[in-house]
Amino acid sequence: MKVLLKQDVENLGYAGEVRTVSDGYGRNYLIPKGLALMATPGTIKQAENWRKKAEAHREELRREYEALSAKIRDVRLAFKARAGENGKLYGSITTAMVADALNETLGTEIDRRKVGVEPLRQLGEHKVVVRLSAEFHPELTAVIENEAEEAEEEITPELETAVVAEELAADVDEA
Repeated sequence: MKVLLKQDVENLGYAGEVRTVSDGYGRNYLIPKGLALMATPGTIKQAENWRKKAEAHREELRREYEALSAKIRDVRLAFKARAGENGKLYGSITTAMVADALNETLGTEIDRRKVGVEPLRQLGEHKVVVRLSAEFHPELTAVIENEAEEAEEEITPELETAVVAEELAADVDEA
């Protein structure tokens, strides 16, 4: 079945283009959702108007995505997680967690499914891809640190104080 796209459809085409699709996809999805019309001589004449509107819309989105991509590249997210001695996390930092932290940092609403590919399961610095559109795939940096190291750092000053107090007590006893 030939359809004329009224809007841009991901993985199919841009508004104003005539595409051949399976009958079921056209009848059950594209046409009812208002994404396409049956390609007839009358609708093909309307295609030029849709192309112009869609091109203006794509240009506007392109500018927005360029600005957002620049912001995303500058983002550095830090996470704390428990890990074993070899640096492998006991759990994982999921793409949803990364997306939530990114949205909170930037004040945006980026879909969780467009952030990252798989959960992060190792300590260290990771590059996470954000798929904004077919053209824009900026990467942000996610740093995962071990919670146990932070706990050790907190205990160390207390231990030093206890050792110094014992040494002072020993010096007083000797005098």
